Amino acid sequence: MSTSTTELGLTETTLLRFATAGSVDDGKSTLVGRLLHDSKSVLTDQLEAVERASASRGQDAPDLALLTDGLRAEREQGITIDVAYRYFATPKRRFILADTPGHVQYTRNMVTGASTAELTVVLVDARNGVVEQTRRHAAIAALLRVPHVVLAVNKMDLVGYQESIFAGIAEEFTAYATELGVPEVTAIPISALVGDNVVEPSANMDWYGGPTVLEHLETVPVSHDLAHCHARLPVQYVIRPQTADHPDYRGYAGQIAAGTFHVGEPVTVLPSGRTTTISGIDLLGKPVDTAWTTQSVTILLTDDIDVSRGDLIVPTKDAPATTQDVEATVCHVADQPLTVGHRVLLKHGTRTVKAVVKDIPSRLTLDDLSLHPHPGQLVANDIGRVKIRTAEPLPVDSYADSRRTGSFILIDPADGTTLTAGMVGESFASPEPVKDETEDDGWDF
Repeated sequence: MSTSTTELGLTETTLLRFATAGSVDDGKSTLVGRLLHDSKSVLTDQLEAVERASASRGQDAPDLALLTDGLRAEREQGITIDVAYRYFATPKRRFILADTPGHVQYTRNMVTGASTAELTVVLVDARNGVVEQTRRHAAIAALLRVPHVVLAVNKMDLVGYQESIFAGIAEEFTAYATELGVPEVTAIPISALVGDNVVEPSANMDWYGGPTVLEHLETVPVSHDLAHCHARLPVQYVIRPQTADHPDYRGYAGQIAAGTFHVGEPVTVLPSGRTTTISGIDLLGKPVDTAWTTQSVTILLTDDIDVSRGDLIVPTKDAPATTQDVEATVCHVADQPLTVGHRVLLKHGTRTVKAVVKDIPSRLTLDDLSLHPHPGQLVANDIGRVKIRTAEPLPVDSYADSRRTGSFILIDPADGTTLTAGMVGESFASPEPVKDETEDDGWDF
């Protein structure tokens, strides 16, 4: 859905959320810095600060990686640790960029950055080719259902701009990504350090006739308008002013996760299953007839039924089933392992419930995409399948249908640490059903 940006002096543009990923020293931060610099998206004082920092380290040219690597530890080690978000725009499109870490220790941060992305740029060092971390990033992009993947083969200047090296890497990565189920891969040979094929076409690779990185980012189809998806409103807050002007006002506030709601529409409140109709919708303090995805609204209902934070308001004709047994593909992000029998909190939308890990049927081996059956636990950065039993019914969608209401996180009830990011339903490499030979004794819910 297009958004006017006349206040920025631009024509009407679309918004693209994208993330960068790659192994350590593949040049992600340099690529991001080059994009910002060559697209004239860097303020003068920012560039001057980078020039001073580069000069103090004895570098002749500005180190554009410093435009994103802002933490002291990042600059000292020359690696990206935290997700760095950058906002920039061209006359054709606006961008929200997440520069994610490449070190295997910080793979969890890539899950955060790519979870809302519509495109992921995976960098590969032309000297090293596809490595394990490259495969890991491709797997996460597939797992998170990122619709577009760009393979940026970087440091082509260090391999003499040889077409054969680029072609070999592109073929290997594309075959792997296709096996994962990635719908689209665009391979681009670049040198982020000198600017080849980042914003301007390269004079050193006349054998390449495709777009530059920025050209592709500006023209790739974007379909992040979720207004036609399953309508879902997770209730965040119940509004009851109880003032003289509004003595009987009772509204249910939240951000619409997907779809469109209309006044007069029959709706169901989950997990209770009670039905009613929408009597009014307030947006920014004013009544409207219709509201859609990402708008924060207050919905008023015809009947006085019990609705509280964590409930989900959905159209009656399009209500998801509720369940206490959740099967999902997960990426484990905590240092402590996730084990069978692990008692956790499961946060889905605005609802948090107690849960137990019933089974871990498989763990994905990234080298050959094989499934290691019943590993017993998942350690940091592992990707695997889990079966979870919740204390209360949850209205979950398949992640393939809705990235917003098909996702959840597992939390350690002892200290609130995020343990695992989960995607409900089938994954890109769903394992065969595994017969559970253990008895379900010992459950207390």
